[in-house]
Amino acid sequence: QVQVVESGGDLVQPGGSLRLACTIEKINFSQYFLSWYRQTPGESRELVATLTSGADTTYIDSVKGRFTISRDNAKYTMYLQMNRLTSDDTAAYYCNAKWGILNFWGQGIQVTVSS
Repeated sequence: QVQVVESGGDLVQPGGSLRLACTIEKINFSQYFLSWYRQTPGESRELVATLTSGADTTYIDSVKGRFTISRDNAKYTMYLQMNRLTSDDTAAYYCNAKWGILNFWGQGIQVTVSS
């Protein structure tokens, strides 16, 4: 059975940094299209960043230059490095991995940016 394990969420002050990680074992991880989403209460889930198997990335405008999505195929792990965090980045963050009809979600991890 495939398990998706997220880690790295925390309370951080504005201007600080965090790195989220998402490990998905027992899949052909290197072939998957990877994404990070975030969601705040009462709002729809928002796509934040994507990463193809060929290492192409996309970001929403509000995080460009601050967030970096990456992957370590040998560790079956994807990351979201978040720098210069602001209160607007406060949300539950979800990792997602897709390949064909296969689609895996993380359980969500809370990131709170507050002084």
